[in-house]
Amino acid sequence: MSQKTIQEINEKIKKGKAVIVTAEEIIDIVEKDGPSKAAQDVDVVTTGTFGPMCSSGAYLNIGHAKPKIKLGGGKAYLNDVPVYAGFAAVDLYIGATALPDDDPKNKVFPGEFRYGGAHVIEDLVAGKDVNLIATAYGTDCYPGKKLETLINIKDLNEAVLFNPRNVYQNYNVAVNLSDKIIYTYMGALKQNLGNANYCSAGQLSPLLNDPHYKTIGIGTKIFLGGGIGYVAWQGTQHNPTVKRKPNGVPQVPAGTLAVIGDLKQMKAEWLRGTAFQGYGTTLGVGVGIPIPILNEEIVKFTAVKDKDIWAQVVDYSEAYPQGKPGSITEVNYDQLKSGKITVNKKEVPTAGLSSYVKATEIAETLKQWIKKGDFLLTDPVAPIPGADSGCKFKPLNERPISNL
Repeated sequence: MSQKTIQEINEKIKKGKAVIVTAEEIIDIVEKDGPSKAAQDVDVVTTGTFGPMCSSGAYLNIGHAKPKIKLGGGKAYLNDVPVYAGFAAVDLYIGATALPDDDPKNKVFPGEFRYGGAHVIEDLVAGKDVNLIATAYGTDCYPGKKLETLINIKDLNEAVLFNPRNVYQNYNVAVNLSDKIIYTYMGALKQNLGNANYCSAGQLSPLLNDPHYKTIGIGTKIFLGGGIGYVAWQGTQHNPTVKRKPNGVPQVPAGTLAVIGDLKQMKAEWLRGTAFQGYGTTLGVGVGIPIPILNEEIVKFTAVKDKDIWAQVVDYSEAYPQGKPGSITEVNYDQLKSGKITVNKKEVPTAGLSSYVKATEIAETLKQWIKKGDFLLTDPVAPIPGADSGCKFKPLNERPISNL
């Protein structure tokens, strides 16, 4: 078949003639009709994922107080959570994992964290008032030295979600081989292979439906946090050169995306502050990305099934924290979603940290946006680095600091 273009697909969307299906629905279509006919009949496949991502945050411009105050170089807190103020006078950045300096709410039990930067972001999106307390050193042009006020997202000049890393392309399955429970960003892991936690939407996940980044690139328009966002760059720790199965799907954590969008358009339902005991706070982020079906090759990628997506089972008691390579075994997402896997000849119960139900809802919501003509596709302005780019995620090159 001839190659379609995004412009041609957008014209069909505008006329109400485009065929839009989710990444679940395309599986049955390709099985029934074959990839060639599916590529002719289907124009867009929608994907979705909803899971925790620590590398999330938001930048805000609060506007100038009277007298003016230069927060850059000073200290600022939102609901007692420290925010980065080192940009300029009234620009702030709050990270999802930021925690109060000394907050009794976070110390009910040892290692418990109840409120952090992610919860501030959720509260802002929900339209709640948030306390801002800031101090500065004062200058001739910015004489203010202290600011205490309530802020609300509707009053901010800009409120922008910016996540340096999101939409991980595959990830580890976390287990614990030690004889005591451990607390990690993959949740609590029971001793002696008591459980196995994973974090991906599998066959619905965006980068698993476009494993070689043939349609997703810089400038791609996406569903982000219940509103519209864009791919801004490859994400931090982007690692496209890893080992892959013949279907192109990586066997280990690989590609990531940096994403950006207007926080004022978003909804708290799709940006949820989450606390992990013994670890800290993180933000649950909803992302959906449309895959334009430009040719038969792309539709084959979107028809990937959970049973064809493999992940590594990694020990988080010793191997992961010490940076040791390798895994215990590998399992597929069909096995993970069955509720149990076998590791070292032991049956281990599984649990997903990302919500497949929510991922399905995101893919369906994006599908409806496109069908109604409310969401058109965009051509990337530049590609995301692929397997032939030489882009690799490297460990820290630790070197001694010379005595001065």
